[in-house]
Amino acid sequence: MNFRLGKKELSIIFIIVFHIVGLIGFMVPALYELFISLVPFHLLLMAGILIINQKEFSFNFWITALTVAVAGYIVELIGVSTGKIFGVYSYGNTLGFKLADIPLMIGVNWFIMVFSMGSYLKRKFKHQPTIKSLVGAVFLVATDILIEPVAIQHDYWSWEGYSVPFQNYVGWYIVSFLLLRFYYAVDFKKTNPVGLVLFISQFVFFAILNIAEL
Repeated sequence: MNFRLGKKELSIIFIIVFHIVGLIGFMVPALYELFISLVPFHLLLMAGILIINQKEFSFNFWITALTVAVAGYIVELIGVSTGKIFGVYSYGNTLGFKLADIPLMIGVNWFIMVFSMGSYLKRKFKHQPTIKSLVGAVFLVATDILIEPVAIQHDYWSWEGYSVPFQNYVGWYIVSFLLLRFYYAVDFKKTNPVGLVLFISQFVFFAILNIAEL
């Protein structure tokens, strides 16, 4: 029997394996420093896997991807500078190279989250992009709830007063909704067979780390 793995199957294997390996690296003290240093490269790899699984690479796709990433970065820049969007916080060193005190990888992370959730919900609530965006934003905020304790523990970022303000989750919901709504407003093929797997892998990754660090 001739069995061959296609791009989709290989991508899904890579996503799952890399998240499992990442969990091990975070939880094994001897490997911790190495895996913390690899966080930016992990995000770039996941973004690359998401991109190569797009149905097509139209001009509108690239414009949307770039806009979401840049908008995500700018929102974080304004947020850190003013404290008006998410609350008062600052970035550590885990996410890598910073421009104006904001890691460039934060824009990549917004791209990953918006496009993975957006591609999954594209077949839900047909012809109702606002409802898709409202629902998708709930899932993104739920993910951020899991991310926050891990991010604080591992120097992704830190909050004034060492606690996450409720304002952060309100801000996350609004920004997530707006970015998803923009994603659905632009005309390009949104089919991506690995989007849901990537989103679930991230969700489970942070959920397990939260449990392990209790």
